[in-house]
Amino acid sequence: MHLMMTCEHGGNQVPLHWKSCFKKADAALASHRGYDRGALELAEFLSSQLSSPLVFSTTTRLLVELNRSLHHPHLFSKWTQHLSKEEKEMILQEYYLPYRLQVEKELLKKMQRGPVLHLSVHSFTPALDGIKREGEIGLLYDSRRKKEKVFATQWKQSLQKKLNGEMRIRMNYPYLGKADGLTSFLRKKWGDETYLGIELEVNQGLVDYKSKWKSLKESLLFSLRQVLELY
Repeated sequence: MHLMMTCEHGGNQVPLHWKSCFKKADAALASHRGYDRGALELAEFLSSQLSSPLVFSTTTRLLVELNRSLHHPHLFSKWTQHLSKEEKEMILQEYYLPYRLQVEKELLKKMQRGPVLHLSVHSFTPALDGIKREGEIGLLYDSRRKKEKVFATQWKQSLQKKLNGEMRIRMNYPYLGKADGLTSFLRKKWGDETYLGIELEVNQGLVDYKSKWKSLKESLLFSLRQVLELY
C-alpha cells in the first residue's frame, strides 16, 4: 500500500487580488472557518516521517472550499459568494482546479506501483455552535467500501493500544466520511482495489497543549506505520 497525503485547509492566506473581499473577515480568517489549525503541521510531520508526497494549500478556505465539489452550495463563502460568474471562474482556474489536478496527478503516479491510501489531514474546532465536540481523533471513511472500513478499524485499534485511553478515537466523527468532499469525489473515479480515501480529523484544542500535541503526532505516526506494514 502506497501512501499519499493532502491538506486542503493548511492556511488562512488571502491572495492580494482578492483582499478587498475580506475587509471585515479578520476574526473568521483566524478561526476554524478560515483554516484547519494544526493540520498542516501534522501533515508535514507524518509525510516527512513516512516519506510520503504531500499536496497542500495555505490559501484560506473562505476564498474557495477545496474540499467541496463544484456543485456544492458552499463552494464559495459569504465573502466570495457575491462575486460575478467570471470572477468565480478566475478563482476556480487559479486555485481550485490546479489543486485538484495536482492531487490526481500524484495519486496516478503512486497507482502505477499499486494500491494507494490517500490520507487527507484536517482539524476540527473543539466546540461548534456552543456544543462541545466529544472526541480528540476522528477517522473518516465510506462504510460502503469494505477496504476503507477495515483499514480505519485497524488504525483505530492500533491507536487505542498506543494511547491507552489518553484520547478518544471516533469513527466518522465529527463528520461522515461519505459526505461531499475530495475523498468522496475520488472514490467515484477509482474502486477500493486501487484507492482508499481516509480523512484524519484531530481536535484543534490539542494544539495548545505541547505534551498532548506531541503525544498525538507520535501516536498517529506509530499506529499508521504499524497498519501500513500489514499491507
